Amino acid sequence: MNQQIVHRGPDDDGFFIEENVGLAMRRLSIIDIGTGHQPMSNEDGSIWIVYNGEIYNHQQLRVGLEAKGHRYRSKSDTETVVHLYEQYGRDCVKHLRGMFAFVIWDDRKRQLFAARDRLGIKPCFYARTPEGTWLIASETRALRAVAKFDLNWVSFIMVLIVILSSSVQK
Repeated sequence: MNQQIVHRGPDDDGFFIEENVGLAMRRLSIIDIGTGHQPMSNEDGSIWIVYNGEIYNHQQLRVGLEAKGHRYRSKSDTETVVHLYEQYGRDCVKHLRGMFAFVIWDDRKRQLFAARDRLGIKPCFYARTPEGTWLIASETRALRAVAKFDLNWVSFIMVLIVILSSSVQK
């Protein structure tokens, strides 16, 4: 899957594989070129993230998170999302201003959490194979590298409408 999206991030790639979970990332290095490698984890390695985007308010969020005891190893906005998830769980997205799509693996809870910006600026597609495996990627070509499926555009549009309407109601 990662080979299918090399053009999205020619500067770096990274992998996290543990038991039945695998995260892969292609990176276009813009912020924190030296220490912003992904997948990125929290301090104890219990939370892992792959992330695409830009969090406009990450500097302000960082100040608040550091005041609550979170310690940073990088200057990247990716790490801010990790610490926000540690602090607020799934509600971390309520604090984010920007364009983003990310997947977080929470090893303690054994849960995968995926989110994207409210307007869908950063792409995030998902599919479930007949065997029950969940696949998440920034392009459908990455999904098709692993699973044969037909896109059901009516369902896709319905999901998009539900997401947009729930965002508007808040």
